[in-house]
Amino acid sequence: MAVFTEVSPAQAQVLLDHLQLGTLSSLRGIGAGIENTNYFVDCTGDDGHLHRYVLTLFERLTAEQLPFYLRLMQHLAQRGVPVPEPHADAAGEILFEVAGKPAAIVDRLHGGHQLAPDAFHCDQVGATLAQMHLAGRDFPLHQPNLRGMSWWRQVVPQLMPFLDAQQAELLTAEMAFQEHLAASAEYAHLQAELSGPIHADLFRDNVMFEPGEGPGRERLTGFFDFYFAGCDTWLFDLAVCLNDWCIDLSDGRLVEERAAVFVAAYERVRPLTGAEHRLLPALLRAAALRFWLSRLFDLHLPREASLLKAHDPRHFERVLRERIARPWHALPGEAQA
Repeated sequence: MAVFTEVSPAQAQVLLDHLQLGTLSSLRGIGAGIENTNYFVDCTGDDGHLHRYVLTLFERLTAEQLPFYLRLMQHLAQRGVPVPEPHADAAGEILFEVAGKPAAIVDRLHGGHQLAPDAFHCDQVGATLAQMHLAGRDFPLHQPNLRGMSWWRQVVPQLMPFLDAQQAELLTAEMAFQEHLAASAEYAHLQAELSGPIHADLFRDNVMFEPGEGPGRERLTGFFDFYFAGCDTWLFDLAVCLNDWCIDLSDGRLVEERAAVFVAAYERVRPLTGAEHRLLPALLRAAALRFWLSRLFDLHLPREASLLKAHDPRHFERVLRERIARPWHALPGEAQA
């Protein structure tokens, strides 16, 4: 969500006029993130009230790929999952062009991030994640996880020259482990029967909460930033979440109490199968590997962008080493929020 492409107020107003959303009052670039150009857009509608949106210009994804993401958000929103719904024009189109780039405008969620979550927050995210997975089962479009195994195989040779001997050894060994897992019959069953559209990047900064009832209690208002979404195993999506929502950020250690609550909340909506319970430790490693690779790539092979700041890859190197050293199995019903 860095600013790669500058958008003028006049350019933004053209899209607002096309969508009949009102008169622009504020346009502000969003500095967090590394994939797309994003702006907060505030405008005054015909009703005289202030309305808030997010304008996204897509820097890597193509016009052929983008309908998957935007229609998925539309599909989920229409089924009651709290996600930003893209705005359509009179013809039902939701993908446009701004400053020469594919673009879309979506509702801005209320609230703010919870960057120090407790079990209460993990319970809400876990249950909503399962709701999202079930709601996506009848989504008609398909696109693979573009940061999955095929991408790993492509970037590992490019990254090896930047690694020290211990890092190279870790990466080589983990790729061999994940290749073996991907070739297994049990994993093939997950792909065939227990998969569908996933968020694939549901970190703490991609979920919004607002104040709720009771002191210190917050209500989840939505998931956003679906532009890493793809079709993959639901278990991988769960593992991505556990590796962010349920860890000690200082050392990557899994906070098992929080993780147990997260999984229990997920299972209230969609119980995991025996195969999923068995494979969860391996998928936690896969999720850590995916983000170690992407952070290495963004650090060593970056693109230029205004406000761009790459994340430290050492964090997910620590997470991966932790998941290898201390595999974690979630036991059904072991914790409740």
